[in-house]
Amino acid sequence: MRFRCAVLDDFQNVASTCADWSTLSDRVEVVSFAEHFATEDELAAALLDFDFVVTLRERVPFPDSLLDRLPRLKLLIASGMRNSVIDYAAAKAGGVTVCGTQSSSTPPVELTWALLLGLARGIVQENNALRDGGPWQSTVGADLHGRTLGLLGLGKIGSRVAQVGLAFGMEVTAWSQHLTKERADEVGVELASSQEELLANSDFISVHLALSDRTRGLLGAAELALLKPTAYLINTSRAAIVDQDALLAALHEGRIAGAGVDVFDVEPLPDNHPMRSAPRLLATPHLGYVSRANYARYYGQAVEDIQAYLDGAPVRVLG
Repeated sequence: MRFRCAVLDDFQNVASTCADWSTLSDRVEVVSFAEHFATEDELAAALLDFDFVVTLRERVPFPDSLLDRLPRLKLLIASGMRNSVIDYAAAKAGGVTVCGTQSSSTPPVELTWALLLGLARGIVQENNALRDGGPWQSTVGADLHGRTLGLLGLGKIGSRVAQVGLAFGMEVTAWSQHLTKERADEVGVELASSQEELLANSDFISVHLALSDRTRGLLGAAELALLKPTAYLINTSRAAIVDQDALLAALHEGRIAGAGVDVFDVEPLPDNHPMRSAPRLLATPHLGYVSRANYARYYGQAVEDIQAYLDGAPVRVLG
């Protein structure tokens, strides 16, 4: 029997070249989709005749209602070893094995700094002016050395962002609900006494928290009002941690200097989404995890997951 495998959201059409799928060619037909299926009906129709599905990160939910409409599905592979939009209980009940892959924290760390530096030095505005015959120098860069970088979260990604900030000569502080002084000392940063203190005193704030009931809407209008008018907010974590309407209002009203955002409440963003036209915003289309090495890891281990499943010994099983 020859199985069929769907690879979702292959926007760059690189899934087939980032890993060696030839080891599966005699038993598995691989089909990648560059277009995003935005509704459950579209997904159900597209995936009806597939046995395996590879999905990137947490963009595509797999609730019980969708899984019930995919009777042929046997194996669901998610990039990363954690996925909050898959109904594991429903998958298990339907006989669907869910597997993951390893994921590097390096790409989101690097993108965090790309956004922060791009904002601080007006890179996009100055580049556009240079190319379009605009003014020769129109911005005054925000300094990093000696300024305060406030980190919401000091886990695997946050701690590496901290190290870069220290290398720039920044004062780095961190806060999260369960962060201890011992952990802050281990990384070499200061522990803020409260979220409010961190927000009020930081020149740059970067979000590195997992999304949960506790962190959803953590930064709302009241919290954003604590930021200095010269402060910049960076979010490469999850959109729902920052109230999107409150952020848009702060940007439009000029209550903060700017924001760098890689995550959104709807992905891909609709053409008329207000984030596409917000002032003082440097935005990227959820590129935090998108790098050659990470894609090689995702798709290479997806091949391993499929082979292991076919051999009757699934690996990296989630749920």
